[in-house]
Amino acid sequence: MRKLTAIINQIKSKMSSTPLCLNQALRNLRNLDENRNAVLTLLSSRRLASTTAQHPSASNLVDDSYQTQNQQAVDFPGGIVKFIPTMRFISESPLERSPCYRVLDDNGQLILGSDFLQVSEEVAVKMYHDMVALQSMDTILYEAQRQGRISFYVTTIGEEAINIASAAGLAMDDVIFPQYREPGVLLWRGFTLQEFANQCFSNKYDYGKGRQMPAHYGSKKHNYITVASTVATQIPHAVGAAYSLKMDKKDACAVTYFGDGGSSEGDFHAALNFAAVLEAPVIFICRNNGWAISTPTSDQFRSDGIVVKGQAYGVRSIRVDGNDALALYSAVQTARQMAIKEERPILIEALTYRVGHHTTSDDSTKYRPANEIERWRLARDPVARFRKWIERNGWWNSIAESELRSSLRQQLLHAIQVAENVEKPPIEDIFSDVYDVPPSNLHEQELRLKETIKKHPHEYPANISL
Repeated sequence: MRKLTAIINQIKSKMSSTPLCLNQALRNLRNLDENRNAVLTLLSSRRLASTTAQHPSASNLVDDSYQTQNQQAVDFPGGIVKFIPTMRFISESPLERSPCYRVLDDNGQLILGSDFLQVSEEVAVKMYHDMVALQSMDTILYEAQRQGRISFYVTTIGEEAINIASAAGLAMDDVIFPQYREPGVLLWRGFTLQEFANQCFSNKYDYGKGRQMPAHYGSKKHNYITVASTVATQIPHAVGAAYSLKMDKKDACAVTYFGDGGSSEGDFHAALNFAAVLEAPVIFICRNNGWAISTPTSDQFRSDGIVVKGQAYGVRSIRVDGNDALALYSAVQTARQMAIKEERPILIEALTYRVGHHTTSDDSTKYRPANEIERWRLARDPVARFRKWIERNGWWNSIAESELRSSLRQQLLHAIQVAENVEKPPIEDIFSDVYDVPPSNLHEQELRLKETIKKHPHEYPANISL
């Protein structure tokens, strides 16, 4: 563009010193200016194709003010930018923190003037049932790991509302990209307690063929992408899936879950920008539970949590009380409608607290006070809070509570007993599903492994399948 301008200026200079007809000279100059404007317009339209164009009438008004008011504003790519005569830096933090949407107080009482979506008795009771089931499953499978019956486990204690209430606000066609603390979403969608146990015990009915760590679930039937331990890699994947849903004009969105630690990864930032630019129907749900394993949020970022990062990337965002099932249900269902109907990404920051250890490999009392954990467990338990609300509505009572917990415990103990006694996947599954025709070196490894198992059977599970 600078070369084109230089050429025009050079021609203008020559024309002023050449004895051409004045009218002809003016016509040549006018043609050159028109051609330059056409080229600049074409280049500009290509370079700025991804930005939102201003309304013509608004643009004309700005052009007038730009010319007549001593350059008060500029129609810059992405919108109008006003000029100011004073040097003003944007503050590193707002004067007040972003507010947190809440419907139920800590005692399960509706807050006066609350704006929320009505929940039927059937849905509310199922939400509570699944929160209790998730809580019970965590307790029993955690104990199984401590007994040495499974190798690993990760609990959702304190975050049951985020799991179940968010799932209740979505549709089955929505594709879930979990981190590893969202088994409740899968539970809500119909994944059975037996299927959970099969995966944790890595038996032949495990859909992952025993190749994953326990608690790394996945189900094609339930649109739940298999969990990966690598932090935040699922976030850009969700954006790509959302863009695909948009291209196919599906009445569905992609949903991805991650913790505050995930927001410290580059994948989070790339994904938000990617989603905003492509206007992908994706919901980002951040479980801000205060800790990325042993790293507190104060050592991760200086911003006002995660919610403000959405605005920085042009993503509509909301902060929600993560221990308030009613608020989460309303926020997620509303976000889903926005994402699909308006073709836009939505970021939800759910403030909660990880009451349990990070995993069974962690002892969180080494880096946070035990009385803090106990305070959140007793005073801000999302399950107890929601129970109080459904009891006030006459939808639940102590008899139903006792029967539910007793029944769930029996079901879980039975599921574990069954899963533990089912034989393991065949050894061949370790080497399959990568190559169409396995290379010779893999075949040799398989034979050597089988020989080793036969030679040292006491080192391997008794129910392993050769």
